[in-house]
Amino acid sequence: MAFGASAGGAAGGGGRRPFFRRRKTCPFSGANAPKIDYKDVKLLSRYVSERGKIVPSRITAVSAKKQRELAQAIKRSRFLGLLPYVIK
Repeated sequence: MAFGASAGGAAGGGGRRPFFRRRKTCPFSGANAPKIDYKDVKLLSRYVSERGKIVPSRITAVSAKKQRELAQAIKRSRFLGLLPYVIK
């Protein structure tokens, strides 16, 4: 199989570097980072979408361990009635 000129990366770009985005650090790690608490509704609501879904860590840059803690705190807060399940 032969590859066309459009399939190669050098044909149309003009030799530009690919866009590099710096990896964000976890907002819950560090010296003065906020503690994840199910009673802190203001903090938890930042990690819940408009539809009421938990925002994934690839968007919020939360580490995997802290994302699990955050999800557990959001679910606990919903169960106790502090956070709504669905935002209308």
